[in-house]
Amino acid sequence: MYNRKAIEYLIKWSKKNERKPLILRGARQVGKTTLVNNFSENFKQYIYLNLEETEDKQIFEQNYSFENLLSAIFFIKQKEKKVKSTLIFIDEIQNSAEAVKQLRYFYEKAPDIYVIAAGSLLETLMSKNISFPVGRVEYLFLQAFSFEEYLWAINNKTLVELWNKIPLPEYAHNKLLSTFNTYSLIGGMPDIIKNYIENNDIVSLNSLYESLIVSYLDDVEKYAQSKKEAKIIRFVIKNAFFEAGNRIKFNGFAKSNYKSREIGETIAILEKTHLLKLIYPTTNIQLPIVSDTKKSPKLQILDTGLVNYFAGLQQEIFNSNDIQKVYKGKIAEHIVSQELKYAFPSILHDLHFWVREKKQSNAEVDFVIPFDGKLIPIEVKSGATGRLRSLHQFIDLAPHNLAVRIYAGKIRIEKAKSITGKQFYLLNLPYYLTSKIKEYLKYFVDTIEQ
Repeated sequence: MYNRKAIEYLIKWSKKNERKPLILRGARQVGKTTLVNNFSENFKQYIYLNLEETEDKQIFEQNYSFENLLSAIFFIKQKEKKVKSTLIFIDEIQNSAEAVKQLRYFYEKAPDIYVIAAGSLLETLMSKNISFPVGRVEYLFLQAFSFEEYLWAINNKTLVELWNKIPLPEYAHNKLLSTFNTYSLIGGMPDIIKNYIENNDIVSLNSLYESLIVSYLDDVEKYAQSKKEAKIIRFVIKNAFFEAGNRIKFNGFAKSNYKSREIGETIAILEKTHLLKLIYPTTNIQLPIVSDTKKSPKLQILDTGLVNYFAGLQQEIFNSNDIQKVYKGKIAEHIVSQELKYAFPSILHDLHFWVREKKQSNAEVDFVIPFDGKLIPIEVKSGATGRLRSLHQFIDLAPHNLAVRIYAGKIRIEKAKSITGKQFYLLNLPYYLTSKIKEYLKYFVDTIEQ
């Protein structure tokens, strides 16, 4: 049983006066069922329904009134209906359109019952005629383990306490960097972390990576509408790991003969499964962030550990003291993008990078994020400040003078000058503090204003 940040959200949800059924979203194998099972310990009574099981699914397929449906659930699961502290978890709800429809009635007619639903491919499997009841449910998105959750899992309480201090004590840097390198290597999939903690053997993880990827490939039949579409989906899944962190073009993706429309439609399907995500550029240097969907996006995969295994990068990362030196810096950038998603957990918040594409003057900044009404540029780079040429170009255009560099070094705030001589402040932040970037930006601004 490992601690997850999402438990804090679930506890807040359970205390709401106007509580709605909660839909738990996320890719398969990120720990949705385990999370709810652990959360159920807060209740006097727990009812688990798995709609992949015929008996559980049939409860919703009998055309019962809602009152009789509720009675049937308690009767078949041998639970007492009068117990007020009852949590019902409807797992794999995508297997029953009727179960989805009934969620509104849990909200309207049985508000004292706590209801959570989850499924592997909710967005993809639901037909266009079926949707979750608008205004009658709320959502929580679950990702793979963050670095913070990994620290909790390895049960190093001292390291967790130090990681949460702002600013971090300098003496903790080497240990945290080493621990983050391990996390970057194995990734955040729950079964992978559990096995590694129990066996401390990276090689033994390979069969688990293999089974995870095979399970995603096996799911193709569930969301492909034709044999041709299934073939393209398998192709994209297999090649996505090699393209992770790269800017991609749909037409001829991964040196194929597939057309732009075919790849675009396939990636749209896979985005709904949360296996991968497109990160689009923006040309803005101030808020709001507007995606430029006409330009090539970057490809982000669910978990960096899967990328490392499938792309054959494990040994190189294991032997490196700076992940920036691996795979032309793509793994460093990818794990940073993964951690930034924990800093901005809303499913409505998309990551972006910045581009300026002109003749003889191209520039690209790895990420831009909103903070205090400003658009803050972030580069994932080692080396001297003067080598951050794209960052300098952004700063020259921006109406502020704040920037961030994420790297293997220690926390440092420095004054710098852009290529044109504009003075700016650079927050140098180690990889392992990426998910705390909002807290450190506040510390950054407070420090330079003193």
